[in-house]
Amino acid sequence: FAGGCVRDHIMQRDPTDYDVATNADPQKVLQLFKRSRAVGEAFGVVMVGIKKHWIEVATFRTEWGYSDGRHPDTVEYSDAEHDAQRRDFTINGIFYDPIADNLVDYVNGESDIHAQTIRAIGEPAKRFSEDYLRMLRAVRFAARLDFTIEPVTANALTLHAPKLTGISRERIGAEVQMMLTCPQRARAASLLQKHTLDAPTLNETSITPELPVLATLPSDAPYPLALAAWALDRELPTPDQPTSIEQTLTNLKRLKPVQIARRWRAALMLSNDARDQLKSTLKTIPLALTWHTLNTAQKKRAMAHKDWPFHQTLTLALITAHRIADFDTNAFHAETRTLTEQGVAPTPLITGDDLIAAGFDAGPAFRMILDTVYDAQLTHQITTRDQALALAHALQD
Repeated sequence: FAGGCVRDHIMQRDPTDYDVATNADPQKVLQLFKRSRAVGEAFGVVMVGIKKHWIEVATFRTEWGYSDGRHPDTVEYSDAEHDAQRRDFTINGIFYDPIADNLVDYVNGESDIHAQTIRAIGEPAKRFSEDYLRMLRAVRFAARLDFTIEPVTANALTLHAPKLTGISRERIGAEVQMMLTCPQRARAASLLQKHTLDAPTLNETSITPELPVLATLPSDAPYPLALAAWALDRELPTPDQPTSIEQTLTNLKRLKPVQIARRWRAALMLSNDARDQLKSTLKTIPLALTWHTLNTAQKKRAMAHKDWPFHQTLTLALITAHRIADFDTNAFHAETRTLTEQGVAPTPLITGDDLIAAGFDAGPAFRMILDTVYDAQLTHQITTRDQALALAHALQD
């Protein structure tokens, strides 16, 4: 066994997948296992099917020359020691022989695991030049495992951060998504900023603000919500004392949700849904902060939005992180529970077809009439279709 599954075994964690390294060449592996297919013959990689699982089996190899900053120019089959030396970090360079039941550790990875240290194998600059995405992997491992990046490796991260621009946006986005969907997301983002990796990652100027909103999110927060929290932390000043709704709204005026969503979609290759959720969540923050000024219909309309759980969670995280003293969170929770019990999105009592059937002419006032009637329904001023039509006629007159 090789790489992450061995690391997880040493740390007494359940591995998420298993990789195997072997001195058997790919043709031998294909002969040994009926359910197998070559997926990277140039790199000696075969996928082997065992029951319901597919396991990556790679022939021991050495490689050199990375003219594109990702793929080796030359690959040769080798032995376990040389194979370990080509890997990224010591904690991922350990093998485990299940037959002999012993670790095969040429890079002192076990000691670094026990010391909770991220260390590049060999010379960090060389390891990163082979694939600059490894810089983001260093941050992800350090955050997820709660390890420290040793000084030489850390210095290489900062020195070579600009080289990340040569990596595809899809690969960068995939790494950032893994970082921001783990409970340690705030530390990951903080490390990106500390080592100026946030600049090439987001195609923005590197900054080092505190990340209180990101740190306040629940551990299971989805990716678009984590992105929105990170955007707030990067765009808004973190107050050094309790603040107010009014001051926060003033600060939010500098926020440009549409531009942020557009830039980050391009930088991180966000899906359309993730981009739209990021944009709508950021745009709704001012509305949610002024909850106490909204009438019942406005509150129900806000809660009926499909992304309301994101809006609510981010607003509460911002209130906690910035210590917004004049927002009554207890009243907010109580009222949203009550409104939910009442139903925030009942089926409209009448539709546009009903108005046309009743003799209304389609025009500019059509939508206003329907919205006003629906608001009356949401506030229980009307409860039947006849009452709705009567109100519509009254509004027309």
